[in-house]
Amino acid sequence: MRFSHLVSALFLGLATIVASGAGSSALAGVVAHIDLSSQRMIVSVNGQTKYSWPVSTARSGYVTPTGSYRPQRMYREYFSKKYYNSPMPYSIFFRGGYAIHGSYAIRQLGAPASHGCIRLHPGNAATLYSLVKTYGEGNTVIRITR
Repeated sequence: MRFSHLVSALFLGLATIVASGAGSSALAGVVAHIDLSSQRMIVSVNGQTKYSWPVSTARSGYVTPTGSYRPQRMYREYFSKKYYNSPMPYSIFFRGGYAIHGSYAIRQLGAPASHGCIRLHPGNAATLYSLVKTYGEGNTVIRITR
């Protein structure tokens, strides 16, 4: 095959992929949508809803910030420097000291209970952490709404 034919074939193949949407879904990555009013997190991967989990967000007197964020730093094991050295497994920090993380207070999931972080069952936190590691922090969006 001549070079010009090879270039044409590659261009046509790329155009087909982009037109089919495969190119855009590969860039979509992970979206973790936290709804404060329902105390649920919906996780989508490449535009497909994959998980729906109960969470605990800020209790009365505290705030979980709303908005869209990207992960800033991640720790498989972390202990709160501010709140009694509490374990925060699979922490994904998204704004200063605010994080999504596992919690062993699983009976409180589904109702506001935290100082502002987003608490998940440790198994669900491990799943989310793994997804973010796989797809990358730059391909992950954390969206928090009321």
